[in-house]
Amino acid sequence: MTCPILHTERLTLRAPKLADFEHWAAFFGSPRADHERGQKDRAEAYRYWAADVALWQLRGYGPFSLDDRATGAYVGEVGIYQPEGYPEREIGWFTIPDAEGKGYAFEAASAVIGWARESFGWDRLVSYIDPRNTRSVALAKRLGAVIDPSLDGTEPGDIVLRHDLRQDCGARA
Repeated sequence: MTCPILHTERLTLRAPKLADFEHWAAFFGSPRADHERGQKDRAEAYRYWAADVALWQLRGYGPFSLDDRATGAYVGEVGIYQPEGYPEREIGWFTIPDAEGKGYAFEAASAVIGWARESFGWDRLVSYIDPRNTRSVALAKRLGAVIDPSLDGTEPGDIVLRHDLRQDCGARA
C-alpha cells in the first residue's frame, strides 16, 4: 500500500520524503528524544527513520509527514508504527519545536485514528509512552485513550494507552 494523502483543517498528511529526515535527525539528536527511543547520532537516526518509512511497503501503514496547509512548512510526524519487537501497532507523534503547543499533533493523530478505523477494521491502537513524557500522555488521553496496565510496553516502565477503534472514543478538541 502506498501512503494516502489526508487533509485536516490546517494540515496535509503525506508520505515522508528524504528532506523530512533533517527534522528527524534534529529531533533525535536533541534532549527532546530522551523519552522517544532516546537520542541518536545521525546514522542511527537514519536507520530508525528509514525502517519506519519502510513500514508503508511492508505493513501497509507507517508515518505521515505533516505540512501546514497555509505555508507548506513541515511541522512534524504522526503515524502508525510496529517495528520488530513492538507487541502491537502504535500511534505515535512528534512536532518540530516551532510547531509545539499549536494542536497539530492532536489534529493529525485524530485524522490517522479515523483513517485506521475506516481502512483496517482493527479493534485498537496503542501508544507506548515514557511516564516522564507528560505532554504525550495528556495528548493520548485527549484523543480518548485510556491507560491499560494489562498491556505490555516496549520499554520497562512504559505507560500503555489503548485507543479503542471499535467506536469513536470521543476525542475532544
